[in-house]
Amino acid sequence: MPSHGGALQVPKAADNNGTSSFLADRSAKVFLAGHKGMLGTAIHRRLAALGFTNIVGRTRAELDLTCEPAVHKFFDAEQPRYVILAAGKVGGLHASSAAPADFMTENLRITMNVLTAARRCGTVRKLLFLATSAIYPVDAPQPIPESALLTGPPAPGNEWYVRSSMAEKLATRACMHVRSQHATRFDKILRRLYFRYAIPKIVGIKMCQAYRAELDGMDAIVATPNNLYGPRDPFPSESSHVIPALIRRFHDAKASGAPEVVVWGSGRQLREFTHADDAADAVMLLMETYSGPEHVNVGSGREVTVRELANTVREVVGYEGRVVWDTSRPDGVMRRLLDSSKMAALGWEPKVELRDGLKKLYEWYLRGRATDFEA
Repeated sequence: MPSHGGALQVPKAADNNGTSSFLADRSAKVFLAGHKGMLGTAIHRRLAALGFTNIVGRTRAELDLTCEPAVHKFFDAEQPRYVILAAGKVGGLHASSAAPADFMTENLRITMNVLTAARRCGTVRKLLFLATSAIYPVDAPQPIPESALLTGPPAPGNEWYVRSSMAEKLATRACMHVRSQHATRFDKILRRLYFRYAIPKIVGIKMCQAYRAELDGMDAIVATPNNLYGPRDPFPSESSHVIPALIRRFHDAKASGAPEVVVWGSGRQLREFTHADDAADAVMLLMETYSGPEHVNVGSGREVTVRELANTVREVVGYEGRVVWDTSRPDGVMRRLLDSSKMAALGWEPKVELRDGLKKLYEWYLRGRATDFEA
């Protein structure tokens, strides 16, 4: 895969039973859903650098992926050969806790609409669905293997009991695809909890497996990245993930001369971070070489505590004040490290070191490109 900043190294084209491989089919139409987001822009850059000439993207204003008729109309008109679904409503713990029904229903609609339309239009040769490590149980073994899926309920930071009738209707409809394989255990979990991130992603995984199982099944695969960061990660403080939130807090404190920055939690929790460029490399490799029903974990394998992360961000920003840890605030899951050995066996290796990635992200932020995220 490409090393960032160097020459682009293209994987050898795979043998796809007489059909063109993905990398040998660069004039084919590729629909990249979420092309303006953090991961989407990284994937778009990789596709362009690899020589793809027919990359199709739509902003939310141009195509509302939560509107089923609009999505079907788009697929009927465009008839893409490849689909990469990187769109979704995202945000940090504060944002998703403040509007759990919105997060769940919007992500369910996007997942259902795009996957169903891709299957229905009949032209899609291969589809890659981006899931999330939030699908895994809070007590999953560490590092977390793909086989841990649905062995228990996801972490409390990803759950919510939704009283909205529309959300409940959508969740019921979507989970029909999951119950066929996990009826007893999943029904027990579902009666107690709805998951604002996990349910749409689990449904997407199971839909991809179901479509693959059909006689003329679409080659639908799933990648499961862990804690991505990079340019176009949303910076507004109330909707940010941990890295952009820390960058903005330390930057604002430096600019105002504030003596301290308050950070949620104890700082003891361990996190694995993967740069969006490395994840985009993984997507290219999976599109070219992988075809299987099981989702594939994508994680750097490098863990840091949130306290270590905060100190690194403070140094990168150049803030000289003190850090105060607000232990009255939740830590979330104490550890979530993915077992990415399956991805590594395919030849993927992350290239971006955390400090280097943070420096580049802060430089991007200073250039004034930090804008609200649009899926």
